[in-house]
Amino acid sequence: MKTVSIILILFVFPALMIAHADGPKSFGYLLQADAFEKEKSLAVERLATCGRDWIILDASFDGEVPWQREDLDAIRRGLPERKVIAYLSIGEAEDYRSYWHKWWSNHSTLSATAPAWLCSENPEWKGNYRVKYWNPDWQKIILDSVDELMAHGFDGVYLDIVDGFETFEQEGGQYIDDRINPETKQSYRRDMVDWVKAIGIRARQRNPQALVIPQNGSALLAQADFATAISGIGVEDLFTEGNKLQSKSHTAEVLAHLQTIKRMGKPVLVIEYPKRDERRAICKSLAKENALVWLVTDRQLKTLGESGK
Repeated sequence: MKTVSIILILFVFPALMIAHADGPKSFGYLLQADAFEKEKSLAVERLATCGRDWIILDASFDGEVPWQREDLDAIRRGLPERKVIAYLSIGEAEDYRSYWHKWWSNHSTLSATAPAWLCSENPEWKGNYRVKYWNPDWQKIILDSVDELMAHGFDGVYLDIVDGFETFEQEGGQYIDDRINPETKQSYRRDMVDWVKAIGIRARQRNPQALVIPQNGSALLAQADFATAISGIGVEDLFTEGNKLQSKSHTAEVLAHLQTIKRMGKPVLVIEYPKRDERRAICKSLAKENALVWLVTDRQLKTLGESGK
């Protein structure tokens, strides 16, 4: 355990260990519930008794069958004050979603009929395509989805690919912080802040208490209105990247970004994906020492993994 001790010394921020009375002590993150249980009713039963304070779910059980209000109510009844939050990718389009038209692409190559907001495929995730997230047509698709999710009874939205602005900041092998978007005349970061805020406004029109949790993109916390608009933040791969330890510089940089939201008493959800027991132990120890709510799970998000605070 000597390795754990050394890393704790490097990365603990004692002054930031502020508890959040209304935040979770544990959470689940399950996007492939049909791999978790073969039938939706069985998944509802297991989730109701899983003991997690917050549960993040895809909009549907199996890609087709949506969670209904009665499903979410049954899951919530399993634990007082439990929240069930809907996953939503806002910085990439996914070719398995209902909004996708098959003629937009052919074997990962965009067709001439693809919408102007659709960009190249993510080389690391087949079927996921970058989008011009500031485009009104794309935003309408997502805002309509927010309306539907809130109508089904979710307690809020968990927003993925918030760090999508980074791909537009690239030029060659370099990143240009606060690079200006020629289409909007403001930075790509500002475009993402405005986008997350718009989603928050839409969700809270349906439910004034709706949770809005972005995943990654912690650099945006430097913008005060972003930190104010969100209910917390999710961070993947903070301490490890698979079974490898993250670089010290990466971990320190992200932890520094998180100071703002931690001072506001809002929860930070940390998701790690190592398989080795030693690495899992490091993730748990570092998360606890930094007052982060941790989850160690599988990259495909087919299980509940382990979680705590």
